[in-house]
Amino acid sequence: MTTDHSAGWDAVAERFMAIRSTVGAELVRSWAKSNLPASAAILDIGCGSGVPIARALVEDGYSVWGIDASPSLIAAYRRHFPDMPAACEPAQRSAFFDRTFVGAVSIGLVFLLAPSDQQQLLGNVASVLEPGGRFLFSAPREMCEWKDTLTGRTSTSLGADAYAGHLAAAGLDLMRCHSDEGGNNYYEAVKTI
Repeated sequence: MTTDHSAGWDAVAERFMAIRSTVGAELVRSWAKSNLPASAAILDIGCGSGVPIARALVEDGYSVWGIDASPSLIAAYRRHFPDMPAACEPAQRSAFFDRTFVGAVSIGLVFLLAPSDQQQLLGNVASVLEPGGRFLFSAPREMCEWKDTLTGRTSTSLGADAYAGHLAAAGLDLMRCHSDEGGNNYYEAVKTI
């Protein structure tokens, strides 16, 4: 029996791609334009098919390096962006291409991971951000759990206070939170050490 490193997402990849809206893309685009140099390399953790987040960044001239654990989603990402690097691996165990980045995004992934994997991921992201590098990720402000509607698996938000603490322990300062047009919460952090 093989292990599903995508935690059920590969099985629902086609359905996910069919229903994924553009919610959040403009917020990510605005964040990148305000905080990152033009044409910077951005790590997209949990990139899925690349639509709409990577697409918005690529359209603005950024180089987007995608990581996703679903073979089907990363194959779609590669079709959409054949010139952009992509790796099919679990985010919490990724080497992130063995390089550093000035920016990283993780939209719709962090809360899908187990709490210990979330903490590990935040530390791993901090280790590949350049000094002054920026990280934007989505998760509810409230501490809560719910069943994902596509996979049926438990999603967990650690809550704003816990995320701020984990970010600080990793050398990242929580700068602010943002909300997109769908009411989703985003944490913006910067590497200080």
